[in-house]
Amino acid sequence: MGRRLDSDSLAQQLTKTPPQLDSLYIVSGDEPLLVIETVDALRAGAVRAGYGERISLILDARSDWSAVIAATQNVSLFGDRRLVDVAVPTGKPGKLGGDTLLKLSGMVQHGTLADTMMIITLPRLDKTTRNTKWCQGLEQAGTWVEISSVDRAQLPRWIGQRLARQEQQLDTGTLEWMADKVEGNLLAAFQEVQKLALLYPKGKISANDVERAVLNVARYDVFGLRDAMLSGNAAKALTVLAGLRAEGEALPLVLWAIGEEVRVLARLSATQAAGQDLQAEMRRQRIFGPREHLVRQTLSRIPAKTWPAAVQHAHDIDRLIKGLKVPGRLTDPWEELGRLALRIAISKSTSR
Repeated sequence: MGRRLDSDSLAQQLTKTPPQLDSLYIVSGDEPLLVIETVDALRAGAVRAGYGERISLILDARSDWSAVIAATQNVSLFGDRRLVDVAVPTGKPGKLGGDTLLKLSGMVQHGTLADTMMIITLPRLDKTTRNTKWCQGLEQAGTWVEISSVDRAQLPRWIGQRLARQEQQLDTGTLEWMADKVEGNLLAAFQEVQKLALLYPKGKISANDVERAVLNVARYDVFGLRDAMLSGNAAKALTVLAGLRAEGEALPLVLWAIGEEVRVLARLSATQAAGQDLQAEMRRQRIFGPREHLVRQTLSRIPAKTWPAAVQHAHDIDRLIKGLKVPGRLTDPWEELGRLALRIAISKSTSR
């Protein structure tokens, strides 16, 4: 029943009561903010539709892919409908993973996944990967949601749309000014839009008010935390994190920035380990200038085998924020964020 949807069409489907859900969704894209929002919307729709149990897996070519099939077959003690959420950050499942995804596609097409909904999250795939059997199998069996990137030219319109959701408006010139100030960074734009919702009432906001809000930067910010972590400055990373906590910064937003940085670095590390074009992948990830220098330093400092555990750590913190217990983790997600920052900041290169 393979079909394609954009994120807007999917959002319309999910607003219905009960939401119209398919058995298999594949969410693919390189814009972390939009991918996370789309997957979160699917998860929320699944909850409203009665999927009371959720199983989350983060896998790559070296993972135990039998866990995916097992997750679809295990019977819940409470008879709940089940959501199985599988992320493949590298987009390279390997032979075993590819065979598993192909088998999963066949199960969906034959209707053997009773009371189970699947979400497969992938980066944007190149032409070679799209021609693989496992990818074509997913396309034929499920609903593919392609997340388009927002380039600099589209950013003012995107900011305007996000402001409209909170019933605020800006003139065209101010939208362009905001896009310039965030330097094309979608997450930074998202933060500024959220800030305007907190500072000003509904309606039109003046250019002077926007300028004051955007230029009034807090002493501590998530990008300072990110840079301290990448530069290997553990003490500064913990100081900035403590400052963010004291200033009341939203915990999900801090994880969003740091967790996505870890996932991007994991993808870059996998690209480098596979002997592929790291420079091209950095361009696809919009990594330029001083940040590129920091990223290259980090990749040379941290072994490739470190990244899957770091990605899983970020995922565990997300579960803690949602109030779930995670074996082996502290109950305070702020403390675990500190441990994740230290995992990256203090890692040293090893001989290979």
